[in-house]
Amino acid sequence: MADIFISYARSTERQAALAAAGLRALGHRVWRDDELPAHRAYAEVIEERLRASKAVLVIWSADAVKSQWVRAEADAAREAGTLVQMSVDGRKPPLPFNQIQCANLKDWDGGGEAAGWRKVVESIEALLGGDKPIVADDVTAARSTAAKAVSICVLPFLNMSGDAEQEYFSDGISEDIITDLSKVSALSVVAGNTAFTYKHRNVDVKTVARELDVTHVLEGSVRKAGGRVRISAQLIDGRQGDHVWADRYDRELTDIFAIQDEISKAIVGALRVTLLPGERKAIETRGTANPESYNLYLMARQYWITGNKGDRRRDEVVVRICQQATRIDPGYARAWALMSLAQVERRFWHGIEAEDALPAAEKALSLDPDIAEAYCVRARYLQLDGKLAEANAALDTALRLDPENWEVNKEVAFLTFGQGRIRDSIPYFEKAAALMDADFHDSSMLVTCYRSLGDDANVERCARRTIERVEKAIAQDPSNGFALGAGVMSLAALGDAARARKWTERAVLIDPDNISMRYNLACGLAYLREFDAVIELIGPYFAAVSMTQLKHSAVDPDLDEVRSDPRYQAMVEGALARLGARWADLPSHDTG
Repeated sequence: MADIFISYARSTERQAALAAAGLRALGHRVWRDDELPAHRAYAEVIEERLRASKAVLVIWSADAVKSQWVRAEADAAREAGTLVQMSVDGRKPPLPFNQIQCANLKDWDGGGEAAGWRKVVESIEALLGGDKPIVADDVTAARSTAAKAVSICVLPFLNMSGDAEQEYFSDGISEDIITDLSKVSALSVVAGNTAFTYKHRNVDVKTVARELDVTHVLEGSVRKAGGRVRISAQLIDGRQGDHVWADRYDRELTDIFAIQDEISKAIVGALRVTLLPGERKAIETRGTANPESYNLYLMARQYWITGNKGDRRRDEVVVRICQQATRIDPGYARAWALMSLAQVERRFWHGIEAEDALPAAEKALSLDPDIAEAYCVRARYLQLDGKLAEANAALDTALRLDPENWEVNKEVAFLTFGQGRIRDSIPYFEKAAALMDADFHDSSMLVTCYRSLGDDANVERCARRTIERVEKAIAQDPSNGFALGAGVMSLAALGDAARARKWTERAVLIDPDNISMRYNLACGLAYLREFDAVIELIGPYFAAVSMTQLKHSAVDPDLDEVRSDPRYQAMVEGALARLGARWADLPSHDTG
């Protein structure tokens, strides 16, 4: 069990991670809520960790002051005599915590020499009695910040093809190099979701290195034309700004895997780190030896990530491309797994009963038993059959295999929400939204979750983030009705009724048959208590709803105020009759 508990608002997650890393580097056992297990209730774990901790570090900020959770955790620590406080934006702790010393760490970059940080460490070590054990569970975490003297960020490679539609290929190359380097135990590699926040930003390499506290930065470009590819890459010393290594590869597209291997191995050589037995082979493992199948997979995943979720055409395109990829290489497990994710959407979200996702998922697992996404597909089937314990076991396996996977966290979040466990779903929605900078959907789901808990500060934070992401999505695709629907919910949550109504009109005009979009629009107008408009919007949804969607609406707190409306109840009854189900088949939600 960890000795130190870190409490913070989500907007200061970066500072919380820096604090945890600094304390672990000193040999302390630290816990924060990014380590929440999938199988236990959120509140239960928080309370248990708080009670067991010898020191509770509260990171105060403007959002933390407003957070009921941070205040409650700080109050528990104050009563137990374990409270240590730091402020990262100059905001003083609220009453009664302002009577206890608080270290000023405004603009802190994670450096261990800052006077405020030394004060925090001294206070924590006083509470711990000077005892700084490192136990087996903490060895990996400590090494990641202390023993690994070499750390690297792989910036997204620039697409130099002159065709924006080729961006999926340069992104895929970047992600695969990150994956390759992550297999080297002597290297600390910045996660892809963090690295991709620098995409399309004109940044100085030394600034990136300082912000992420890494020793080296890799940047590069990809030009793909016809059957040839040119990849340039340069490894830069993050502190001095000097080039450590650089090369250019101008080859046939069929050599793409050899190029990736050469880049990864050249970086390892330039950094003078040693590959352990098996790591060289792991780097060379691609899942497919066919570059055409690989190219198709990257294309399908780009559609999956950026497409209009409420539009079944997105899922049709992903399935079709993956089918082609698996025809070319039947042994490509990643393509089978992605196909099954799209098929499960078609079956359970769009109500296409003829579509069966299990064969593709089982094929993926037969080829690679460690492919996490396929366990999520299993969980969907199990949950719809009411086998919740088995479904959750499959989700636990997926999280154990790939805890940093966007699809996995997204699926865990929605299936947990679908069980009516709204509070428990929050950490996974947060993780999914953090893992994918363009993910407005999970961000909008957090608006729903936090609103049901009465956490106004987090509602505002997530709503503003959702609108920012929606605006980017609409700029890229003005016909993205699902994005508009998510945006309307957030605008309504912020009280911007005029803009919410304007976006609603635009969405219905652009994509009137998108029932998922209509559902989100209705939820937004329910926030504004415009219940006649809600009924009008949601009618086509219930006329075509699948059982999965119907169960989702049954636990969704956004619609609580309209459930007693006879018109709403009549629509639900009609959907139940069409699906051969009963009211008793629908779950209920629990915000506690």
